[in-house]
Amino acid sequence: MSFDAKKVKDDCVAWICDFFAKNGPDCNAVIGISGGKDSSVAAALCVEALGKDRVIGVLMPKGEQHDIDCARQLVEHLGIKSYEINILKAVQGIEEELKKAGIPESDQSRINLPPRIRMSTLYAVSQSHNGRVVNTCNLSEDWVGYSTRYGDAAGDFSPLSLLTVAEVIEIGAVLGLPDNLIHKTPIDGLCGKTDEENLGFTYAMLDKYIRTGVCEDEAIKDKIDTMYKRSRFKLELMPVFPYQP
Repeated sequence: MSFDAKKVKDDCVAWICDFFAKNGPDCNAVIGISGGKDSSVAAALCVEALGKDRVIGVLMPKGEQHDIDCARQLVEHLGIKSYEINILKAVQGIEEELKKAGIPESDQSRINLPPRIRMSTLYAVSQSHNGRVVNTCNLSEDWVGYSTRYGDAAGDFSPLSLLTVAEVIEIGAVLGLPDNLIHKTPIDGLCGKTDEENLGFTYAMLDKYIRTGVCEDEAIKDKIDTMYKRSRFKLELMPVFPYQP
């Protein structure tokens, strides 16, 4: 079945309008802007649904960010209000306190701390601006757990969580976003590698497997299946003891 990007875009815009009608008719959409395809497309969808005056972008570099100009380009292109909040001191502060407490910082802790601080920052901005936080994760990344629980995986509503990377890019084109933003190669902010280098396979292979169940490379298929099973908990509600009085 072919993907009708225009129809899906229109349906998503209507869905966002409905969400805000039910969950804050006078609220603003608050979104972290990285300058990549996901935040660009999610922000553009919110602008079409709510108008640019009700969308607030938050740029959150950690010290120097080599591609911060892409984030600035997006907010200028959309004409939305934005804030730039550097999280470096917050990250360093927690790392210093961990060290003082004698807690060795693992690689995973070091990787996941910045996105969790960014989400705390987004909620601080949101609660100061009558907002609802936009989750910008896509299906491809969620499928293999390429997100941080309570970090970029958090939010109040998610326009892109059931759309693959390829589909998000198609919607970005329909929205008229600049090509350099929707086709920007995702790079890990910690080690400088691309997402695909870290994953060990391309998004094209992953998207095909998600949508068709076909992956010609058996080793990669097994790797995707393992990552999927290992990371499902990230997208599930917290387990609750089933007490019944």
